[in-house]
Amino acid sequence: MSWLYLLIAGVFEICFAVSLKYSAGFTKPLPSVLFIIFTILSYLFLDKSLETIPLGTAYAIWTGIGATGIAFIGIFYLGEPAGFWRIFFIFTLISSIIGLKFVSN
Repeated sequence: MSWLYLLIAGVFEICFAVSLKYSAGFTKPLPSVLFIIFTILSYLFLDKSLETIPLGTAYAIWTGIGATGIAFIGIFYLGEPAGFWRIFFIFTLISSIIGLKFVSN
């Protein structure tokens, strides 16, 4: 169950980062409130995952899920560049996340 909590925490991390972008420096109320809600949910699920997953592993995977998700959102929805090296290193990050999952069992 802890791994599911960690995955959910990572998804909420992606949500709070997107909300932060659309809050325009906390000048837009709805994205600002969503940022706060998603941040709290992300940390709550991260905390719940720490019951059985080591802190260093959980934190690395949590930030990796967030970084990967935001990178893909940036490329596919925000028009950010998708050069070879950027894609290569995103997939390297994904491989590292998967590797951490398997070595921590």
